[in-house]
Amino acid sequence: MPSTYIVDVVDATGKSSKEKVEANSPEQARSILQGRYPTIGQIKKAGFDIDLSQLEMLLTSITVKDKAVFSRQFAAMINAGVPIVRCLGVLSDQCSNPKLKRALLGISADVQEGTNLSDSMRKHRDCFDQLYISMVEAGEVGGVLDEVLNRLAKLLEDMAKLQSQIKGAMAYPVAVAFIAILVFLGMTIFIIPVFAGIFQDLGTELPALTSFMLATSKAIRNPLLVGITVGTIVAVVVTVKQYYKTPPGRLQIDGLMLKLPLIGDLLEKTAVARFCRIFGTLTRSGVPILTSLEIVRDTAGNQVIANAIESAKQEIQQGGMMSIAIDKEQVFPALAVQMMSIGEETGELDGMMMKVADFYDNEVEETVKALTSLLEPIMIVVVAGMVGVILLSMYLPMFKVFEDLG
Repeated sequence: MPSTYIVDVVDATGKSSKEKVEANSPEQARSILQGRYPTIGQIKKAGFDIDLSQLEMLLTSITVKDKAVFSRQFAAMINAGVPIVRCLGVLSDQCSNPKLKRALLGISADVQEGTNLSDSMRKHRDCFDQLYISMVEAGEVGGVLDEVLNRLAKLLEDMAKLQSQIKGAMAYPVAVAFIAILVFLGMTIFIIPVFAGIFQDLGTELPALTSFMLATSKAIRNPLLVGITVGTIVAVVVTVKQYYKTPPGRLQIDGLMLKLPLIGDLLEKTAVARFCRIFGTLTRSGVPILTSLEIVRDTAGNQVIANAIESAKQEIQQGGMMSIAIDKEQVFPALAVQMMSIGEETGELDGMMMKVADFYDNEVEETVKALTSLLEPIMIVVVAGMVGVILLSMYLPMFKVFEDLG
């Protein structure tokens, strides 16, 4: 039975369009249209047809580690004298990430036509951000692309390590919290109702804690109340997210996050380490200071810190010092500001920034360890407390019955 196919065609004037044709196969559809159009493109079956390759592209993300590995391999091949087009071809063949592979193929085609590498990468912002593109551009202008790519790889590896440390620290508390919720729901939904029937048969007056847990169990087993609760939580989350997208909301929430106990200190140190690492790498690679500040401002991850960096940029434009502007905002630790000031005075700002980054990377690692060691006993106590409260609420009425019998 013939099927309907949608065919991309180009007519003699160069105009692209789509044609519908009834055929028994894609090959037959192509042969039918070959006499009418000089160019026949992609042929797809009409109707609901899932393009698995496009779906894979949407579900695939490019990690910092992916870019670090690519940068390291690219730098080694360029240093060995391999032409850029050949490098891109080999790396695209070896690439296991479909999204990055497609980008490399497109960049290779552009470079073959005479486009600069950095300009080609600008067409693939989902793979290469402004930080990456600016450093590649500086490497092209200075003729030190392999050196810049090695610095990029080191920068990305350090960022990946930092992210891994933070995720690793949060994995245990999240897992314990998830288990605690499952235990609470399991005991509340399945165990408490059994005891509720026993208490009803006894006819004794229930303690306040037991009455509260029975009411909680009944509420959790009520679909309407559960739906209202879930809907309220979803509405609150969506509202907060929408508010965060506004400039005042982002500034207020980011400022609040920096003031949280323990978490705020970790966020501040992480931001300082990222700022110093990226800024030092950019300026050392030949990127102008103002451009470097714009890039680190956009990659700060916190609006309060981004505003401080913007103030530093304006201060430098007026002939001032970056350390003074950042110190006015009171968002960076005094030690970091002092080391920046020394770097500016000695003309070794990029080197000093890298030292500050190393110092605060170690500080982040120590803070993560301290936070993990603190959260572990807290989570254990919370889980034990939840189970203990449920068990106590179930046994209190029995103690009262035994007391009445005695």
